[in-house]
Amino acid sequence: MSAIPTQSVAKPLLLTNIGQLLTLKDVAGRNEPRRGRELLELGILQNAAVFCRDGKIAAVGSEVEVGARATQEMGADLRVFDCRRGTLLPGFVDSHTHPVFVSPRLIDFEQRIQGNTYEEIAKAGGGIRSSIEGVRNASEEELASTVLRVFEDMEREGTTTIEAKSGYGLSTDSELKSLRAIRRAAQQWPGTVTSTLLGAHVVPEEFQQRPDSYVDLVCNEMIPKAAREKLAAFVDVFCERGAFTIAQTERVFDAAQRAGLGMRAHVCQFTPQDLSKLARFEPASYDHLDCLTDKDLQSLAQQRTIATLLPGASYFLAHSYPIARRLIDAGAAIALATDFNPGTSPTTSMPLVLSLACTQMRMAPAEAISAATVNAAHAVRLDRQKGSIETGKDADLAIFDTKDYREICYWFGRETCRATVLKGQLAIH
Repeated sequence: MSAIPTQSVAKPLLLTNIGQLLTLKDVAGRNEPRRGRELLELGILQNAAVFCRDGKIAAVGSEVEVGARATQEMGADLRVFDCRRGTLLPGFVDSHTHPVFVSPRLIDFEQRIQGNTYEEIAKAGGGIRSSIEGVRNASEEELASTVLRVFEDMEREGTTTIEAKSGYGLSTDSELKSLRAIRRAAQQWPGTVTSTLLGAHVVPEEFQQRPDSYVDLVCNEMIPKAAREKLAAFVDVFCERGAFTIAQTERVFDAAQRAGLGMRAHVCQFTPQDLSKLARFEPASYDHLDCLTDKDLQSLAQQRTIATLLPGASYFLAHSYPIARRLIDAGAAIALATDFNPGTSPTTSMPLVLSLACTQMRMAPAEAISAATVNAAHAVRLDRQKGSIETGKDADLAIFDTKDYREICYWFGRETCRATVLKGQLAIH
């Protein structure tokens, strides 16, 4: 399962009067993640238009030519939207989110303000484990309603594709319930959702003295059942001190591989890990990487695995930021995502993440936009459908009330996304 399908068919749509159109089209026609200076290539067109039909991009180019074609082909059936000289770009691909939870973690928040660290809070019973009871006790319908609100909030910020993880149930029943809630919410939302089983988030209380038995449960029960029901495209592991070791992560990845599921991992957020032992699995993405070693930095530049950076978590935890400039200069392919979750990154805003990437990680606005679109599409392996504005790709677009694309990264705490297009369906905000 690559993505959860939605059902409705959109009316043909012409987007006109575009000031700046960021196509993100590769100048050489390749379908590869951007590296190094390629991140600066936005494929900008002026005075442009985009014609969408049957949920796909039918034509991209000059306003005169595309407008004439759309009008000729569709006549009165065509819906025309005036972009008012704004900026149009591919809808953001938020490639790392945790939307299935019941309540915010406000006690953790206050304790952190008072100086307690993430690990100290977790050892005292806070952190991820504090979200378990709410998810286990909630119905699938309640969880789906919460997840749908998250998707809608993300859409208003320009996001059209979302990777959504389970991970706050930590039992077979509640993890599968979480994945079903994601599927249920996705079926009510016109955007695209790809699901990830994060059963290996932390070891739940009932397995504290026998963590390897919990890994057995994840490998022998959760993963096969999720694969059988087609509830997940990926399996994720929090590979970190206090969570799961590299050896345990290898076991989970082996099980995912046997089940035909993709792999991704939370790694090097608080402590370095030896990523060479995971390279044979060719994970779609390594996420966080705040404590990446020089050795793994150089190795990432030779791999197809995307380095997904999550500055929202660094901001909220008052933690060091990922070494974006060194990763870019080394030739690694990087993506950006919100890491939306109740404990360490309670934001649904990709524009805020782009602002943090620019101000705190010294990424250029063009690099940040490439990382949040085309490279993020590679991080969820939807790059053939998402991440750039090209004929035949999904009509997933975001329209900003800005004269220059750099304003998307410049303004923070200000909503500038005027409308989104999700598989050809226009949503005006």
